[in-house]
Amino acid sequence: MQISRKLVSIFERFQRHYPETAIGVILALLYVPLLLHWVDGWLNKSISTEHEYFSHGLIGLPFATYLAWQNRQQWQQLPNQTHMAGLGLLVVGVGCYLSNLTDLVNLSLVVILAGLCLWFKGVPGLRLQTFSLLLVLLATPNQIPYLIAPYTLPLQQFIAGMAGFILFQIGMEVRVDQIYLFVNDRIVEVAPYCAGLKMLFTSLYVGLILLYWTGAWNSRTKVIWFYSGVIALSVTANIIRNTLLTFFHGTGQAQAFDWLHDGWGGDLYSTAMLGLLLFLLQGINRWIVTDELIPALETESGDALESEA
Repeated sequence: MQISRKLVSIFERFQRHYPETAIGVILALLYVPLLLHWVDGWLNKSISTEHEYFSHGLIGLPFATYLAWQNRQQWQQLPNQTHMAGLGLLVVGVGCYLSNLTDLVNLSLVVILAGLCLWFKGVPGLRLQTFSLLLVLLATPNQIPYLIAPYTLPLQQFIAGMAGFILFQIGMEVRVDQIYLFVNDRIVEVAPYCAGLKMLFTSLYVGLILLYWTGAWNSRTKVIWFYSGVIALSVTANIIRNTLLTFFHGTGQAQAFDWLHDGWGGDLYSTAMLGLLLFLLQGINRWIVTDELIPALETESGDALESEA
C-alpha cells in the first residue's frame, strides 16, 4: 500500500513538472556528449590549445550546477511568466547548435539556458541564475586566447628578461634576446602560450568563484585589490616557472623539464598557485575590515570619553 502511494506521489510530481523534465532530458541528450568532449579534452589535453585555456570549467561547471540546485526553491517560488526575449534566445541557441561551427555549438549551451530562464520565469528567473550562467559562459571554449596571443609580446619579453636576470644572479651564463634565453648553447623560447595566459585565465575565474563564495564581491575595494593581487601572483608564478624551465633545459635535465612543462608537475604548480589565492583573499578581507573598523572604534571610544567627562 505504501509503495503504491509513493508511486502515485512520484507520478503526480512528474505530471506537475513534466515540461521541465522533458526539457532536461532533451538538453542532456544534446549537451552531455559535448560536455564529455570538453572534460576529456581538458583532462587528457586532447582538445585544441585555445580550448585548453578553459580547463577551469572543471571547477566552474560543477559549481554552477551546485548553485542552480541550491536556488531551486527560490526558482519554484517565482511566478511563471514568459519574456519574449527568451524565445529569441532559444531560436538563436538552436541556430548556433545547428551551425556545425565548433565555437557556435559551444556557445549555444549558455544561450539556450538563458533563454529557458526567461521563457519560464522572466527577468527574475534570469537574475536568479545570473552567476551560474556567467560561470558557464566563461568556461565555454572559444577563440579568444587565439585572438589575444599576438598581443602578448611585451609580456613574453618581460618574463624572458626577468627569468634571465634571476638565472644571472645565481651565477649562470645567460643571454636574453627578445623572447629567447640562451643558456649553455641551448635555447628556450617564451612562446605566446608560455606567457601565463592560461594560468591568468584560471586564476581570474577561480578568483571570481572565491569572491562570490565569501561575499567579498559586494565590496568594490576588495575586488580591485584582490584582482590586482591575482594578476601580480600569476605573472610572478609564471616568471618562476619559466626560470625553472630554462634552468632545467640549460643544464640538460630533460626529465625535470618535461615534468614541469608537460607532466603532472605543471598541474601541481598551478594548484599551488590557486591555493595562494585563498590566502590572498583572506588577507584582504582582514586588512580591509580592520581599516573600516578603526574609525568606528575611534568614534565609540571618543563617545565613551565624552560620556565619562
